[in-house]
Amino acid sequence: MRLRLANALLIVLALGFGTATAAPVPAGQAAAAPAQQGLRQPDVIYVPTRQTVVDAMLKVTNVKAGDVVYDLGCGDGRIVVSAAKLGARGIGIDIDPRRVAEANENVKKNNVGDRVRILNQDLFTTCLSEASVVTLYLLPSLNLKLRPTVWKTLRPGTRIVSHDFDMGDWKPEQTLSVDGATIYYWTITPDLAKRAAAEGSK
Repeated sequence: MRLRLANALLIVLALGFGTATAAPVPAGQAAAAPAQQGLRQPDVIYVPTRQTVVDAMLKVTNVKAGDVVYDLGCGDGRIVVSAAKLGARGIGIDIDPRRVAEANENVKKNNVGDRVRILNQDLFTTCLSEASVVTLYLLPSLNLKLRPTVWKTLRPGTRIVSHDFDMGDWKPEQTLSVDGATIYYWTITPDLAKRAAAEGSK
């Protein structure tokens, strides 16, 4: 009798633990998005660029059909989506899978999936050689870290635009004030690859 009671108790306990393990996640509680294997944590906190500033960045770089616009740290994808609406192709790069998901949703909502790709990558290891326009909203230290790469890999004539932060002693060709933001604009020139090599040898 005692043996049967003990066995029954074990069965009840086992069933109870099984039910607890299989319990659904409470409504409204989202699971954490897994990070892509091998990628770092994001370098900056995501702050969206206002659409007025996006429009000004694309205007100063004269984005048009035939351009390939790379947005490094693309967030919700609004810059490459806006570029696609001007006829360009857009490549959005973001290290945060949550931002990548938001950007892909934005691409889908705006029906520009034929002209925009969103990549979950590290902007410092992404090949940029295809770009004719590069857009940035990073930090001064990150702009300076990226500067040798853009000097060495981008073709002469490639346009670069940065929201709010410059690139040290590389003087911009234009500096604009738009809706409380500062926009810096540069063009890649043939001498910059040599300048990058010279600075790298110091």
